[in-house]
Amino acid sequence: MFLSQINVYPIKSLQGISLTQAEFDSRGLKFDRRWMLVDKNFRFLTQREYPKMAAIKTDILDDGLRVSFSGDELLISFFPRQLRKASVKIWQDKVEALVYEEQINRWFSDVIGVDCFLVRIFGSRKVDQKYAVSDSDEVAFADGYPFLLTNQASLRLLNKYASTPVDMSRFRANLVVEASVAFVEDRWKKIKIGDNIFRVVKPCSRCVITTIDQINGEKLNDEPLKTLSKIRRFRQEGENKILFGQNLISEQKSGSLKVGCQVEVLAEQALTKG
Repeated sequence: MFLSQINVYPIKSLQGISLTQAEFDSRGLKFDRRWMLVDKNFRFLTQREYPKMAAIKTDILDDGLRVSFSGDELLISFFPRQLRKASVKIWQDKVEALVYEEQINRWFSDVIGVDCFLVRIFGSRKVDQKYAVSDSDEVAFADGYPFLLTNQASLRLLNKYASTPVDMSRFRANLVVEASVAFVEDRWKKIKIGDNIFRVVKPCSRCVITTIDQINGEKLNDEPLKTLSKIRRFRQEGENKILFGQNLISEQKSGSLKVGCQVEVLAEQALTKG
């Protein structure tokens, strides 16, 4: 079993970037979801409301990000001269962030079709303490946890049932493993990837974003969510949820990963189907 993909999503809900190797810190992979778009009330925006966000491509340059859409490009500096602070909301969390200048915000507003602001994380955001490994565990602008892992064998099995097969980009995972058994990741409690140890803390519940093409930002049908709702419905936190993939927290505060490195299961757990 080995690591087959490493993906980062610098700006939350925009198109991802596939890497052959990456460094990470306590918040997750370097550059992953350190930026986010927010509305006029400073609440986070995602593909759930604006599918077009998936079609905005992001590249990492030496001194900043480059975003592009339909041939139009924008450069975003890592260290702009003037940024103002603001409290932004993501789910139930409020986080201190830095807001970019008007030129940057206008570009995104025109592309997406709603007034919005680009922000970069500045303050600390803790993970849900019910699942934290330690009190210091934190996350950037990912939905809840520093790392999301999926399994290629699980996708292959899903696609056997789905009316329209999909690729792994629909699940926006940071780490993709190549295993011989589908959904074996449900039983993992602690794993080792290369030299790094991760706690498997919570299955990932799925939403309408899985139905959005991650290249063109279009929703053509209800797959794979339609099929997942039939074969992957579990009881989680008192509710029936559709699960695919696992959320991870690293036991180390920093490290590096490389495609092809070995994945080893150190401890397992049970998962009860609803």
